[in-house]
Amino acid sequence: MPRNPKWIRRYGIVTTPLTASIEGRIAAELGVRERQVKAAVELLDGGSTVPFIARYRKEATETLDDAQLRTIEERLRYLRELEERRTAILESVREQGKLTEELEARIRGAETKARLEDVYLPFKPKRRTKAQIAREAGLEPLAEGLLADPSVEPLAAAAAFVDADKGVADPQAALDGARAILTERFSEDADLIGELRERMWVRGRLAAKVREGKEESGAKFADYFDFAEPFTDLPSHRILAMLRGEKEEVLDLVLEPEEPVEGPSSFEAIVAHRFGIADRGRPADKWLQDTVRWAWRTRILVHLGIDLRLRLRTAAEDEAVNVFAANLRDLLLAAPAGTRSTLGLDPGFRTGVKVAVVDATGKVVATDVIYPHVPANKWDEALAKLARLAKEHAVELIAIGNGTASRETDRLAGELISRHPELKLTKVVVSEAGASVYSASQYASQELPGMDVSLRGAVSIARRLQDPLAELVKIDPKSIGVGQYQHDLSEVKLSRSLDAVVEDCVNGVGVDVNTASVPLLSRVSGITSSLAENIVAHRDANGPFTSRGQLKNVPRLGPKAYEQCAGFLRIRGGDDPLDGSSVHPEAYPVVRRMVKTTGQEVASLIGNTGVLRSLRPADFVDDTFGLPTVTDILKELEKPGRDPRPAFKTATFKEGVEKISDLSSGMILEGVVTNVAAFGAFVDVGVHQDGLVHVSAMSRTFVKDPRDVVKPGDIVKVKVLDVDIPRKRISLTLRLDDETAPQERQQGQGGGGERGGRRGGRPPQQRQGRGGSGGGGGSSRQAPPPANSAMADALRRAGLLDPKNGRR
Repeated sequence: MPRNPKWIRRYGIVTTPLTASIEGRIAAELGVRERQVKAAVELLDGGSTVPFIARYRKEATETLDDAQLRTIEERLRYLRELEERRTAILESVREQGKLTEELEARIRGAETKARLEDVYLPFKPKRRTKAQIAREAGLEPLAEGLLADPSVEPLAAAAAFVDADKGVADPQAALDGARAILTERFSEDADLIGELRERMWVRGRLAAKVREGKEESGAKFADYFDFAEPFTDLPSHRILAMLRGEKEEVLDLVLEPEEPVEGPSSFEAIVAHRFGIADRGRPADKWLQDTVRWAWRTRILVHLGIDLRLRLRTAAEDEAVNVFAANLRDLLLAAPAGTRSTLGLDPGFRTGVKVAVVDATGKVVATDVIYPHVPANKWDEALAKLARLAKEHAVELIAIGNGTASRETDRLAGELISRHPELKLTKVVVSEAGASVYSASQYASQELPGMDVSLRGAVSIARRLQDPLAELVKIDPKSIGVGQYQHDLSEVKLSRSLDAVVEDCVNGVGVDVNTASVPLLSRVSGITSSLAENIVAHRDANGPFTSRGQLKNVPRLGPKAYEQCAGFLRIRGGDDPLDGSSVHPEAYPVVRRMVKTTGQEVASLIGNTGVLRSLRPADFVDDTFGLPTVTDILKELEKPGRDPRPAFKTATFKEGVEKISDLSSGMILEGVVTNVAAFGAFVDVGVHQDGLVHVSAMSRTFVKDPRDVVKPGDIVKVKVLDVDIPRKRISLTLRLDDETAPQERQQGQGGGGERGGRRGGRPPQQRQGRGGSGGGGGSSRQAPPPANSAMADALRRAGLLDPKNGRR
């Protein structure tokens, strides 16, 4: 089956021998040994989680990492579903009495769901078709005869099959029935359909046209009003944009099998060749060629269109889910400010700025509402209240939500700091994405009973500065809003991927069992929501846990759950120093042997780099614990319970730059990366509109993946290339020596994003018409600048666009 190299690189399509086992196929795809995959599958089937296997079963899997294990888990699910479907199809065909050895071999040899359905199609139970009716009327010999011997005159041959009692009124009706039989035969040839599908994938393109009268109401999709691009060149965000445009009845999409050509298409020629049909001047040649054309246009092309549309959507969803998952991972693993008393401010104008103070443990100690902005303008009163709260509760940090009135509230906090230097305050603008979802959630009601919903958002903002991971796990990952076109994605696929990210992040960092919330505990390996509730209930009733062993006293926390979770739960200051580390209790005997060898106590050995590095890992290997585990134990003992997240630091927004009209080309600003998409990164520079750094403006060298350069939460310096005030777009570059757009263009062009339903985009690299990443709401943030924008200028300077017409 032909494969497109570019698509293989992008989506990792790998073919494997059809005789391979499921484990063998996965091993070939991953480039690892089959025994590694078998070990991983056995552990997964036994109830072990990916984080547990990756951390504590390295000997069994020969050090497969969490990414490889997630791939194994996903492929295992797909291939098992494939086998279940294969079994069902074999049973169906067997019941029909049509299962031959050859057919069974073809069914068992199908390597994908699509190929399996192709083989099954002729035998799939369906409503009575025209072909079936024609067979019942005895017309199959006519169809087979004309196909086998085109020298026969069609009408003359058909005359012998006229039978009014069977519904065949005349020779033409007989020929119509014969055509229906051949059309079905042509369109259900599995090998032919597979070949045509791959050919269309490689040669075809997706074309979009605006529907009549939708130009104004569908302006956000303007870049697709006259657009066409090869399937294999289409990035995820453009596919999803066009599908959304079609769903909103703005665009008409057509899957074109190849560039328009004069005369019969090459696809018709392939069908004809497959069945030995050619124009040699024989009486039936034209009728057969017309039948091929009819089959192609009415059955085969329709079938392939459905298949390729699904393939486009699936590939686009996969890439979009990966982008979302990667951004979510970066956000969850953002640097925590730590156990410091924090004042959270949820900005607003008319409704006021909601205030919440949480102590070092995250406990709410005070709340209030201030009205420093229009229309109340109680600036000094607000400052006085904030100063009193900060002094009374020894506040160190001020967390400011980045929504409406954020910069005005940031200025208020700045004045508070300048008026009261003795308080030694530090202000930080944090993402408030999902805070409103948390505020109205059932868990927030349980966690903050009796507190006004509006104040809960301020609490969440303060806590997410202290520990982003611990706070964000309380929110549905889909509500955090760091994806592209997330509302157009498969709910199951997105949830599964995001849940895996949260699980990996939580277990990678570790959880303090004596302070963790139910949502955080429920993300720990082996712990369900009900178990998490039992742990907290036990903690509340009996006091803090002093050893990991006490977890066994929690109702319904059995040996398997304990095995899975114990290593990821931390107990600070407990009975055993090792309980505060990631060393699993099952490996404590290894540490005891180290203690015996060094002649030290466990407490003195932990953190003693000199002594630990003098030990040879191989000396402590035994039948249970191999070299990888022993090496991990020694590393952990050097820095027990270490947090893998980066050190906390803050960005400083430029004074006097608070709204988009304050920006001008050439400004160099400091900002925070809020989101990374396939086409670039969005940066908050403090003007309520995220600017866009297109992938072409990230580096002097080629950037395949924007995440190789920046990640959400990164603090970066950017230069303003162009500003489009009416469209609320800001074009930025990480290359600070880039040329900027002329000032007079700032009212009409640019690229960037909108806060809330943020949209930004990339100028297209189109084959025809105009392309780009069309609009939409939610968190997609993708409505591209026009072809003559600063982004397009950047592409032209990079030699990617024609300087005259903006086309590639």
